[in-house]
Amino acid sequence: MAMQLKEAGLDVGERRVGRLMNINGIKPVRTRRHKVTTNSNHKLGIVANVLDGNFTADIPNSKWAGDISYVWAAQGWLYLAVIRDLHSRRVIGWAVSDC
Repeated sequence: MAMQLKEAGLDVGERRVGRLMNINGIKPVRTRRHKVTTNSNHKLGIVANVLDGNFTADIPNSKWAGDISYVWAAQGWLYLAVIRDLHSRRVIGWAVSDC
């Protein structure tokens, strides 16, 4: 909405537009629904939570943690997977894939 008002020649900021929308009860409408990528309906076993929230390690290579994320690149969305050593907090390995 702020962009459209600026194109119409009004000098307004996004925060002001948001505040005025909130005061007047105007809510933004999401045009695309969030795509759920997690499949919880499977018959695979569940891995035990070995760390139990303790993300500190006294010696190197005793605890590793990993995560995945999506990254937008010129060729589209890519998956980024990273493994870190919880002692040094350094990245041990990473991989990128488009599928």
